[in-house]
Amino acid sequence: LVYPPDVKLTEKEKTSICYLSFPDSYSGCLGDTQFSFRLRQSVGRRATTLREDDYDRDAPVTLQRETSHFIGYVYFRQVRDASVKRGYFQKSLVLLSRLPYTHLFHSLLQIITPEFFEKLEPCLEAVCNEIDQWPSPVPGLTLNLPVMGVVLQVRIPSKADKPGGSPVRHALKENFLPAPTLLPSITDLDLFKCFQSVLVHLQMLWELTLLGEPVVVMAPSPTVSSETVLALVSSISPLKFCCDFRPYFTIHDNEFREYTTRTQAPPNVVLGVTNPFFIKTFQNWPHVVRLGEIRMAGDLPKQVKVKKLSKLKTLDTKPGIYTAYKTFLHKDKALIKRLLKGIQRKRPSEVQSAILRRHLLELTQSFIIPLERYMASLMPLQRSVTPWKTPPQIRPFSQDEFMSTLDHTGPQLTSVLKGDWMGLYRKFFRCPNFDGWYRQRHREMSQKLESLHLEVISDADLLGWTRDKSEVETVDLILKLREKLIKARRQQLQVRDGVLEKLEVFIKSVIWSLPRDLQRVLHHPETCSGSSTTQRPAAGPPPPRDLQRVLHHPETCSGSSTTPRPAAGPPPPETCSGSSTTPRPAAGPPPPRDLQRVLHHPETCSGSSTPPRPAAGPPPPRDLQRVLHHPETCSGSSTTQRPAAGPPPPRDLQRVLHHPETCSGSSTTPRPAAGPPPPRDLQRVLHHPETCSGSSTPPRPAAGPPPPRDLQRVLHHPETCSGSSTTPRPAAGPPPPRDLQRVLHHPET
Repeated sequence: LVYPPDVKLTEKEKTSICYLSFPDSYSGCLGDTQFSFRLRQSVGRRATTLREDDYDRDAPVTLQRETSHFIGYVYFRQVRDASVKRGYFQKSLVLLSRLPYTHLFHSLLQIITPEFFEKLEPCLEAVCNEIDQWPSPVPGLTLNLPVMGVVLQVRIPSKADKPGGSPVRHALKENFLPAPTLLPSITDLDLFKCFQSVLVHLQMLWELTLLGEPVVVMAPSPTVSSETVLALVSSISPLKFCCDFRPYFTIHDNEFREYTTRTQAPPNVVLGVTNPFFIKTFQNWPHVVRLGEIRMAGDLPKQVKVKKLSKLKTLDTKPGIYTAYKTFLHKDKALIKRLLKGIQRKRPSEVQSAILRRHLLELTQSFIIPLERYMASLMPLQRSVTPWKTPPQIRPFSQDEFMSTLDHTGPQLTSVLKGDWMGLYRKFFRCPNFDGWYRQRHREMSQKLESLHLEVISDADLLGWTRDKSEVETVDLILKLREKLIKARRQQLQVRDGVLEKLEVFIKSVIWSLPRDLQRVLHHPETCSGSSTTQRPAAGPPPPRDLQRVLHHPETCSGSSTTPRPAAGPPPPETCSGSSTTPRPAAGPPPPRDLQRVLHHPETCSGSSTPPRPAAGPPPPRDLQRVLHHPETCSGSSTTQRPAAGPPPPRDLQRVLHHPETCSGSSTTPRPAAGPPPPRDLQRVLHHPETCSGSSTPPRPAAGPPPPRDLQRVLHHPETCSGSSTTPRPAAGPPPPRDLQRVLHHPET
């Protein structure tokens, strides 16, 4: 059963969850058992949302959301039941999350699960409805979480909290009945309980975790296994453990072959297992921690010994730490004595854990403070950040330079432990934990530089700078500032109050000082393209106003709102027609540039097929008049061709053209009269007359002096001059002018 039902899990994920939700058969877990596991999620899951980015920005690095793994929190019950075929009731309830809130979620399962085993799905439905009302986790806030008549009160830790300190709790505003159950922490484990059999080797385990070494923890139960692995990972807090770790791992896991192969070195991962089969499988691993049931030696828990790896062979291997690792630092004997004395005095486990956690925190801070101090020295000085240049770069990390600073500012200033600190640092530089720490710090420093740069820009006299600058430089400044503002809001940069708003006001005021065409482009970039992506205006002198209107707002000249803005310059041939086969018009003197735009993109000036009237002014050349009066002959059909201009044909060819029906009894193309072959352009017209017209509507004749009366009669009443209703006979007399010849020869155009 998966609840809520709309949650999408792949079959691979479901199978892995099922195997990880039950203890191995070797673990005799009777009663109720709680443990946790970590599962690699399938490829292709959704990206993080803005709310998740806000949480990760303010949360400590050890409590940030998992991006590629799920964390499963398991409550397993196994009790005798005669009504079941196998004689036992065995069932698990698993809570799946990306948040590492171990203590909170295990406490939640303790409330939900006993009720669930009795009422099943209706119980989950009621619980999920209550959880849906919970507020989102906000670092630094105290939340009240009601569920099944209980209110859990927890505080979400913040990055601003002092490490190891006690954060101030907010007063409870609501009056809850019953009173809320306070959880002191959402993550803290009982470290002393986890480490009580390996206290004398605590320094070794801390170093192995810090260096990201491959470690296998073999425990008698999934509870001990998962708690020990999580305790190891948290021992280097506030440093984030950047390697993989699996609190509970089985032979059915998808990564089993990847982790147990002997053809390559073991990966940097900490595994928790319970199946004795792994003793044989992990013989090639360099560090194996074998834990058994806690045994007391008098009043004290018996401490395991460090043993050679060669002794790790049989299934009944005794507890111990099987490794050849030599520690860089000496043991803290004072801490071990203090903890063992606390056991004799029956000091509470919570107090022992607090002492242990404090020691590990101070040890990690002593190691990391010199790195933080050196990293801060790589940051450029604030006075080197100027508004007129890009922010300066962070200096690269130099290991040799850092090592030279350890004599005066090394960990010996804050830690009493002696040993080879330099050797520990050299090995740390080669592990994934250093790489993860450096990337995180470098990202934070880069964002700090961006914030400083924005603040310096907002304090500068930008309006004064733009007064003597060209339009191109001003527009470039506006575009760069816009890009910076978008980046600042996306990354949630921490800047002074009012900085972003001040830059927005400056951008608007500068845009209003620019010419109108640039204002339109910068205010409404989406009107210049079919895409919503902002485009920079093309360089060059502005076109006339009427053409500016057509170019900037093509949608106002057409019935379509998606007409693209024509590209600057002479367009390619294929843009002159809706079809890729439309021929190019005959050669001639190029028309003016504005007419070229209209001729090349007539669809941008009208939503109708009616040809537009040319703008008032001196008449264009005759060939352009013909194109403007009869645009359908140049576009709209994939076969229409414009007849070539030239001298009138010979009389016999004129006769053929005027009376084609007298030369053939067929309606197909007539054969030309005998004589010298006509020119090529006329041959084309004779062979393919149908290619000279794509429309049946007669156009209006071009403007000019009126023709003679006899020609007027022919033009007005062609049907009186021929037995056919289509081809008129020409009037006798001298040949008409050339423009009239075109009309007479091609009346159907």
